[in-house]
Amino acid sequence: MATDAIKSRCITCDKEKRTVRCEGCLQLFCYDHLTDHRQELNKQLHHIELNLAVFRQTLNEQTNHPQIHSLIKEINKWEEESIHTIQKTAMECREVLLKHSNEHFNDVEINLTKLSEQLKDIHQENDFNEIDLNQFNLKLKQLSQELDKLSTISIQQETTPLIHKISVFVSTVKAISSININNHTKWKQYGSTIAGGYGEGDQSNQLYWPYGICVDDDQTIYIADWWNHRIVKWKYDTNHGQVVAGGNGKGNRRDQLNLPTDVILDKNNDALIICDWGNRRVVRWSRRNTKNRQTIISKIDCSQLTIDHNGDLYVSDWRKNEVRRWKQNDKKGIVVAGGNGKGDHLNQLNFPTYIFVDKEESVYVSDSGNDRVMKWMSSATEGIVVAGGQGEGDNLAQLSYPEGIIVDHLGNVYVADSGNNRIMRWSKGSREGSIIVRGNGEGKQPNQFNCPICLSFDQEGNLYVVDWGNHRVQKFDVEVD
Repeated sequence: MATDAIKSRCITCDKEKRTVRCEGCLQLFCYDHLTDHRQELNKQLHHIELNLAVFRQTLNEQTNHPQIHSLIKEINKWEEESIHTIQKTAMECREVLLKHSNEHFNDVEINLTKLSEQLKDIHQENDFNEIDLNQFNLKLKQLSQELDKLSTISIQQETTPLIHKISVFVSTVKAISSININNHTKWKQYGSTIAGGYGEGDQSNQLYWPYGICVDDDQTIYIADWWNHRIVKWKYDTNHGQVVAGGNGKGNRRDQLNLPTDVILDKNNDALIICDWGNRRVVRWSRRNTKNRQTIISKIDCSQLTIDHNGDLYVSDWRKNEVRRWKQNDKKGIVVAGGNGKGDHLNQLNFPTYIFVDKEESVYVSDSGNDRVMKWMSSATEGIVVAGGQGEGDNLAQLSYPEGIIVDHLGNVYVADSGNNRIMRWSKGSREGSIIVRGNGEGKQPNQFNCPICLSFDQEGNLYVVDWGNHRVQKFDVEVD
């Protein structure tokens, strides 16, 4: 705690006394006020212990969360209905099989009885010849063939599944931790480069105009490395990335990508879902087996994508100026934002890019061409402006080509204001935003951007920014009081 006592000025009483330096705050205290300082530290420690106890109580309550019980009831219901459906179908199949086989055996039995009586009659009368014997042999053979027809009965598998498999989907929506984030949260203004930063290029430590990013639970990041036609995995605290999709040159083969603009995690299938912009398709790329690749949406001018807590996929279409939602096995999807042509009305979009979906399934759209962020509530026919919308500009009520967006649990909207080289936060219902990371003009210093284009947060609330023009990803640590 303390170093050698020296005569100096106490930080508390401002008197020349023998003092001791606290190794924590590095301030000098006289003996009396050192005791007071220790008591204050003990109070703070006690306060932390109380907060820890409250949090543990909250954690214990969450283990009995009503949503968990509701989902278990849903699973149990599916189990009961599936078993009932299987048992009913099995019973129906058995009934059909037994009915047909009994009718078949009865028919053969009747014909066999007739043949036996005929044989008995001619045998008693002793009135038969070779022709009669041949006819009896022929009829017996026919009966034998008739009996064998039972072997043509078989079990067929229907193409339509009898029951639909269910699974538990763990959402990978880019949500912000409620532990560290609130309306007053601040971030350090100097970022650290965690990916790229060595100029444009295709080496393992380089990026070339990166676009979308997603952060895994262990702070591993996945980057859509646009001009290198690849997805790069960058583990925490490493200097080099690993190509996990594409990287085989520009093209439309199954092992190639063409200017990918976004990537998200599909934990349910342990896969990456990639917006393959240049090939007008959305693809799923397995993380376990990189040869397992699947085009899940084709012929779409995709810009960016996201996934909700149900596992439904949302894709922004920059040409049709709309956002569509695809549920599993959907062929066309449905429009959930825009879709009324290019424009600036509340039911229109103009070059939509990044999207976010909250727990209520409201869709937030970065309406880049209109310099605004729109919110479309579930089933709404038009959106509401939640950020910008006052024309292109750099005052606190304006945006300039907004790109990446994220919404926290309080409804605050975080925006990569790419044209103004800054990151903004718009509180729920606010007419103006606040700058949370100042760009300090276009540049490549740790406190500057050159077109910030995508945002993400890790579970601790640290901010990740794709600095497009500087070919790097910057991390801004959350300031903890």
